[in-house]
Amino acid sequence: MTFLSCLSGPLYAAPLGAIAPLVGDEVRADPRLRYRTVFSVTKAAAATGKVNPSLDKVTRYLNLLERDGIRPERGDVVVIVSGAATPVVTGSPDNPNIALIARLQQAGVTVAVCAQALHGHGISRKQLASGIRVDLSAMTTLATLQLRGWAVITD
Repeated sequence: MTFLSCLSGPLYAAPLGAIAPLVGDEVRADPRLRYRTVFSVTKAAAATGKVNPSLDKVTRYLNLLERDGIRPERGDVVVIVSGAATPVVTGSPDNPNIALIARLQQAGVTVAVCAQALHGHGISRKQLASGIRVDLSAMTTLATLQLRGWAVITD
């Protein structure tokens, strides 16, 4: 069972969040470490109506950690959305990312968006999906968390 599937059934059917069952891995997640990770999501999906692949990457990361018996604490994984990816956080009913974002939030992931990017895209706070945190800027979020010792993963 994967980390996200333990919430209430599979997060999504493969390939979303899918991991390959490999043997002989050289470097694996270390259960003695605290995994505090921020994902910078800046790219839009290749096609309208598709789940953003960088959000899927967060799901895969959690599943890989779960494989080694690690469950990050609530708030220890942050997604900061900016640039072309900014519309993924809107609450529009035709947004294919809403269900995945909700499941990530259920799993303790903080999903944030850059206020500068919201302004640039003409998106108001009222248009955001439930539970989206608005940060002053993605750059300051990334710099602050990295200076505090967080790992940064980019798309």
